[in-house]
Amino acid sequence: MSKRELKTDDLLKELISGRLDKKMLDEASLPPFPEYLNNLCRELEMKREHVIRRSGITRTYGHQIFNGTRRPARDKVIQLAFGFGLDLEKTQELLRAARKSMLYPRIKRDAVILYSIEHGLGLNETGELLAEFGMEALCTQAE
Repeated sequence: MSKRELKTDDLLKELISGRLDKKMLDEASLPPFPEYLNNLCRELEMKREHVIRRSGITRTYGHQIFNGTRRPARDKVIQLAFGFGLDLEKTQELLRAARKSMLYPRIKRDAVILYSIEHGLGLNETGELLAEFGMEALCTQAE
């Protein structure tokens, strides 16, 4: 991650104002997903193994994501956000780094996940909340 990352809103304002240059676009881009994950581990002083375990992702699949040999589905990226213990802003950035759609409050399932992240709920509690509303849990998809 760059020292001064350009937020999406800032980039949009710059583009609307008519300013566009290579440096601005380079600042707005994120590194490849495995590199982003490893940078995040360093930044948060967390070990891969700990993040994977807390994510509810199998060990082998988790290491494949971190090594770049597997591209995770959107739900797996969200699980990683829970594994890292990310706040909402960092979760949205993680999804963007994975080239997945960000959480959108008008989608009911996303709204439950947004609520969970914002209120500091864990992965299991989020699964229970999703089940309460008759929605698919994050951990049920095949790897």
